[in-house]
Amino acid sequence: MSDVLELADVTLLRSGNRLLDDVTWAVADGERWVVLGPNGAGKTTLLQLAAAQLHPSSGYAAVLGELLGGVDVFELRPRIGLTSAALAERIPPGERVLDVVRTAAYAVVGRWREAYEDIDDDRARWLLDRLAIAHLAERTFGTLSEGERKRTQIARALMADPELLLLDEPTAGLDLGGRETLVATLGEIAADPTSPATVLVTHHVEEIPPGFTHAMLMSQGRVVGAGEIGATLTDGLLSECFGIPLRVEHDDGRWAARAQRASPAVTS
Repeated sequence: MSDVLELADVTLLRSGNRLLDDVTWAVADGERWVVLGPNGAGKTTLLQLAAAQLHPSSGYAAVLGELLGGVDVFELRPRIGLTSAALAERIPPGERVLDVVRTAAYAVVGRWREAYEDIDDDRARWLLDRLAIAHLAERTFGTLSEGERKRTQIARALMADPELLLLDEPTAGLDLGGRETLVATLGEIAADPTSPATVLVTHHVEEIPPGFTHAMLMSQGRVVGAGEIGATLTDGLLSECFGIPLRVEHDDGRWAARAQRASPAVTS
């Protein structure tokens, strides 16, 4: 398998702050990665780098075989599917759901003067159906529930048949039912061998969809651990990552973590 994302000794500085610190990481074609860590760990910054929206201050960073800093990112970005809170804020609330999805074919947000063909409409409607929101095609984005918006963004991210899919906290803000439904959908996408290499960022192991193959743990801009998911989501590494003793459980394809209780004092 070839690498769709390759970082070597990457550091990213902003206003004197070290947002990423000596990060080395590779994502191969066909892999599904989850990136976990506390607030401020650098997860979203890492995803922005992978989306060719940021450049490293030092180190080597290649996305889809193209070296950042030596490629036209406007040609690279359409090959990457992205969902994020920042992108959602740019979507006009009056935009039709169908247009929110199909404008991704041109890597733009909001209709302008671009023309679409029947093949674009067919793919957009097929994706809406796949995400179980075909009935929302004529609704406007601003009238959707949070769960419906998340699904619309994922359909949009898949519109251009990307080679790399980046999901930044796709279940954030959802209630329990909405989260579980979306996690199941993401598990179906992960299980599809035609789906692109995928990186999902979250704070919670409970939000990892079934079928994800690898995990990376981050804290303070550095990599705490990375590799196959079963070898990485351990009590020790997760405890180090979040700075609290944790116990990790895995059952029926899903993960859970909780704080370890201190042993009761023994009295004589």
